[in-house]
Amino acid sequence: MTLRRELLALGVATLLGLGGWSASAQLLQPPPVRPDALMNAVTSEVIAILKQDLAAGRPTEVAQLIEAKILPLFDFHRMTRIAVARNWRLASPEQQGALVAQFRTLLVRTYSSALSEYRDQELAYRPLRAAAGDSEVLVRSFLRRPGAEPLTIDYDMEDGLAGWKVFDVKIAGVSLVMNYRESFAAAVRNGGIDGLIESLAHKNQPLTRAAP
Repeated sequence: MTLRRELLALGVATLLGLGGWSASAQLLQPPPVRPDALMNAVTSEVIAILKQDLAAGRPTEVAQLIEAKILPLFDFHRMTRIAVARNWRLASPEQQGALVAQFRTLLVRTYSSALSEYRDQELAYRPLRAAAGDSEVLVRSFLRRPGAEPLTIDYDMEDGLAGWKVFDVKIAGVSLVMNYRESFAAAVRNGGIDGLIESLAHKNQPLTRAAP
């Protein structure tokens, strides 16, 4: 539940003179969204759009689709911090902001490339293994592929003030975030934090130029 919703529910309870956490006040609050249900809803919507465009023989604006539907579910600040590892402390606030922006663009390119290869496969989610009150969970899914083993796609998610957010993606068991650690560390060794930012900007140039 977001902070805004919590404040709204509290305000309504106060206006009605209910006070505290009475049963009536709790009924005013919408039930929390399970992280697996959240990811299932979003990915199902994205796949439905891809299927419609594929059936109609028209290209999908993949980058715009990712920007609108998928990226709001990601905690790019935490993802970048994990990828940069201990070198994160060496970056100034301005450099940290630049790193987050460049890493975000890099992940857009990664997802755009993956979705561009979509060929009507089916995505399914496994039952969530989490205890009540867990603030970090692993949401597991798999992509059915004709003539091949299913491809596992798992999401590490954290529940915060803005709701459930993804802070890592594991594809076939390989962490998308951790996969960048070695190359990021090498870039910092060779050119410092600014060198890493420049390296990411260089990688992102093809995507940036292609953007409208």
